[in-house]
Amino acid sequence: MILQIAANTGSASSGIPLIWLIFGVLMILSFVVQARLQKKFKKYAKVPLPYGMTGKDVAEKMLRDHGITDVSVVSVQGMLTDHYNPARRTVNLSHDVYYGNSIAAAAVAAHECGHAVQHATSYAWLKMRSALVPFVSFSDRIVMWVLLAGILMVQTFPQLLLLGILLFAVSTLFSFVTLPVEINASQRAVAWLDTAGITTAETRPMAVSALRNAAYTYVIAALTSLATLLYYILIYMGRRE
Repeated sequence: MILQIAANTGSASSGIPLIWLIFGVLMILSFVVQARLQKKFKKYAKVPLPYGMTGKDVAEKMLRDHGITDVSVVSVQGMLTDHYNPARRTVNLSHDVYYGNSIAAAAVAAHECGHAVQHATSYAWLKMRSALVPFVSFSDRIVMWVLLAGILMVQTFPQLLLLGILLFAVSTLFSFVTLPVEINASQRAVAWLDTAGITTAETRPMAVSALRNAAYTYVIAALTSLATLLYYILIYMGRRE
């Protein structure tokens, strides 16, 4: 909605058509990545783990192997809603992952435990992301309203749009800080799955493929956030044209 209003103001610079092209490309990439991710997980969900292990078993074993005893593994509703909660010290696995006996479930469970290992070892990028959470939470509550008002008043009160840009920049920074956190968690997951004997020479590439495709979603999200930020900056810079 805000982007459409901005396009109608006529105040943005000539660089905006290029931004729209970038948005179009990112939307297509996002669709492709999501479709590929779902296809991969559906495929690998049919490949069973040895010894009848479930995602819950994998997560609990990885935590034990890393000496982490104060983190619980719990089941949550939804599909691909898996996440690690550092405040509650829980590895939250979706139903299909928690109860699933598959390489897909193992990859996701190990990835989320990778975040728990990051937390336990004070991984720098995770600490930075955690420090940004309060600012992002505050920004997300008001940024769209500030940007909307700033675009509508860009000729008379451009400082308001500048404030919105600064608020949105916090979310963009968070998106990019998230990338090394997610990539590192996947690297930890794949390495542990190997050493624990849960993946084999045949199934290891499947775990890598599943986690790589999941990582692409974060890359697209970060690039989209950056493109949106640049769009607002162009509106601000072109306000007097």
